[in-house]
Amino acid sequence: MTTLWKRFKYTINADLHNAFDKKEQENPIAMLNQYVREAEKQTEQTGKWIERQSQLKGQLEKELLEAQEMLKKRTTQLELAHQTSEGELIDFAQAEVAAYANRTDVLQASILRTTEELFGLEQKYEEMKHKVKDMKVRQLQLMGKENVTRAHHQMDKMLQPESSKNADKRLVAFDEMEQYIERLGQRIEKQHDVSSMERRLEMLEKKEEPKQEIV
Repeated sequence: MTTLWKRFKYTINADLHNAFDKKEQENPIAMLNQYVREAEKQTEQTGKWIERQSQLKGQLEKELLEAQEMLKKRTTQLELAHQTSEGELIDFAQAEVAAYANRTDVLQASILRTTEELFGLEQKYEEMKHKVKDMKVRQLQLMGKENVTRAHHQMDKMLQPESSKNADKRLVAFDEMEQYIERLGQRIEKQHDVSSMERRLEMLEKKEEPKQEIV
């Protein structure tokens, strides 16, 4: 457990820029996502070990309760054996009392040590969870920064093509697009002018029709 914690803590505190290799530098967000998933996985596994440790502590406490009950019972039986003056019975009861007394002492010491260890593990576990949460917050921050960077880059290619990579090609493409829009606009205006002239001619024809009938 201690070794795992030291390894995890070292990983958490490592500088991301130093830890990432060339592949990670090419796609830092993807590698950061994997990094966070691994941290979450280790934290989850640690939680299971702590739960297991708590269960073992509960079993020790159960054993202690049984040993204390048997110690009390054998102590009472030893007193009764002394009253009968039966040597073998007294020896057996004394051995039982000694065994249960020793077991009680061992279990109490073990429970005390286990309780202290469990408390330490729980403290570190909470620290791990905070570290993972901080990493996820940092992850969101970096994802937001990457998103803004990509958006600015895309907009700059449109608004400032001369500053983009392969500027000459982009300027040509941009100029071609502007020329296409201009040609399309001229075509629409021409069609509008033609349609307008056609309507004026039709109106003129309608005005002339009555005069021709009178003549």
